[in-house]
Amino acid sequence: MRSTPIYEVHAIKYAHLPRKAWEVQITPDPHDADFPMDYFIWVAIPLDESGNRAIGGKPVVIDTGFNAQIGKKRGREVKTNPADLLGHLDIDAKTVEDVVITHLHYDHVGNWDRFPKARFHLQDKEMQFATGRHMCHGTFRHAFEVEDIVGIVRAVYGERVVFHDGDEEILPGLSVHLIGGHTMGIQSVRVMTRNGWLVLASDASHYYWGIRDRKLFSIVFSVADMLAGYDKLQKLADSHIDMVIPGHDAEVMKRFPVSKPGLEGISVRLD
Repeated sequence: MRSTPIYEVHAIKYAHLPRKAWEVQITPDPHDADFPMDYFIWVAIPLDESGNRAIGGKPVVIDTGFNAQIGKKRGREVKTNPADLLGHLDIDAKTVEDVVITHLHYDHVGNWDRFPKARFHLQDKEMQFATGRHMCHGTFRHAFEVEDIVGIVRAVYGERVVFHDGDEEILPGLSVHLIGGHTMGIQSVRVMTRNGWLVLASDASHYYWGIRDRKLFSIVFSVADMLAGYDKLQKLADSHIDMVIPGHDAEVMKRFPVSKPGLEGISVRLD
């Protein structure tokens, strides 16, 4: 019998945006050109000893994306709401009980209202960041949507936010880890799979070149924490950086097999 439960893990793509190196990197390589961004949410589903979905096992959703209205406002097309895309994996957003919010940028916490039964797992420092003095500066404020932040504050008052102060286990085989760097309180998720520890970096490493080459994404709260975060991500994956999944790299959809037939270009299985 395994000492740690294992999960199947999927990356669900719900939007895409062409990007150039100068738009996404600090001090970009002049030889680099295109770095398109895919927008994802992720889901971890517990498995039994036979590798089938555990009876009564409850999925954990990581981030909730943004909707078509916000996409239009920001020049990003959303054809299908990511909460609805979960249905392709036989998951009803209305019944999900645990949602990890890696950070409070608009593309990671929008659609929170599509998960009416969920507890939202969030770092103390991220709420401090999104509601404190740093939001007086447009540079930091730009990537947040005020109604999302207000919604999460309401969820706090509704006893639906679980705060974490650093690294904590949410369920056996699934834990959150404070990274920082991109925002003050960004967290990544570590999940046990049949292939070992998988780390969903989210925007602690937007692209593979972040953790691989120690390059800096253009939106950064702390350069020092972002660089230290790359080291922590690698340790969480037991030094196997191919087990660290970046938050926006279009390469993810090419590296992993489709979750199931019919979901080509929409969902890949990471485990």
